[in-house]
Amino acid sequence: MKFSVGYQMAGDGFESFADIVKDYREHIAEVYFAWIDAPSGRSPTGWQDGFRDWEAQGQIEKELTQIKNMGLRLTLLMNANCLGGDGVSQQQANFVLSLVEHLSENIGLDTVTTASPLIACVIKKHFKKIDVRASVNMRIGTVKGMEYLADLFDDFCIQRDYNRDLGRIAELKVWADAHGKKLSLLANSGCLRFCSGQTFHDNLVAHEKEVAGRRNIDEWNPCVCWRYFQDRHNWVSLLQNTWIRPEDIDQYAPWFKVVKLATRMHSNPRGVIGAYARRSYRGNLLSLLEPGHASLLAPSQIDNQRFPSDWFKRTTQCDKSCHRCTYCQSVLEKVLVAQV
Repeated sequence: MKFSVGYQMAGDGFESFADIVKDYREHIAEVYFAWIDAPSGRSPTGWQDGFRDWEAQGQIEKELTQIKNMGLRLTLLMNANCLGGDGVSQQQANFVLSLVEHLSENIGLDTVTTASPLIACVIKKHFKKIDVRASVNMRIGTVKGMEYLADLFDDFCIQRDYNRDLGRIAELKVWADAHGKKLSLLANSGCLRFCSGQTFHDNLVAHEKEVAGRRNIDEWNPCVCWRYFQDRHNWVSLLQNTWIRPEDIDQYAPWFKVVKLATRMHSNPRGVIGAYARRSYRGNLLSLLEPGHASLLAPSQIDNQRFPSDWFKRTTQCDKSCHRCTYCQSVLEKVLVAQV
């Protein structure tokens, strides 16, 4: 098993992402990235509060070329959940064609990950050698969900809410193998499982440039998780989410050759990649996740080394009826410690 890691452009005082990848080359299969100022599942690259980094494109192309020369695959993210009025426009199709052609000819592109059936259709029609992956943001977690879009996607990053449902994953794998499809999953999401605000938040992020230009409400946080975890009684849900500890990641080897790690916006991408490469981590588990919510628990933290030996077995074999179970609450009492 190897990892798909998210590129982030280095700022002042931060190391090149290509240098991180070089150090963990044997553990990495691909690097995924968003393009300059283009909507994706996170904040636009090379832009912030109206300020544009005019050197960003050159820097990204240079580092991606270095990574490609290491023999790794490159994956373009076009996974914004909303493209507004351009959602089915010819202008959007033209942009996709122009960008993919540029990257293919000048750097080398292997995969496009998208949440848009339109973008998937454009890629499949015009770029036969490029794989098309269904974004985790599409929340495809059933055989039916894959069947509906089997003509457009070669690869499905499965709905993260089912990361701990091994029976379902096995079922998806059987169908994928029978139909020549690949599966991947996101290992270190800190988002709430079955978050009722995910659609709202994903759409908000897709329009972040517009949102940043408005006078917004200050006293209300649009992120459900950040409001929810302000109440200590809800902290048990941190353990009931979708993340997979580095120590347990190899349990997924029968179904996944590549596992995605969220590092595009993480403050310490080297630390995340290193922990999963080593299959071990000593420290605050929340520090590996994106989002991590560590600041909400401070001065407490979740000690990754204190999880019981039956953690993986119990949380992957239970019926997920958390409102009727106390196991995770009992584990939280063991792993929640004072921050050193």
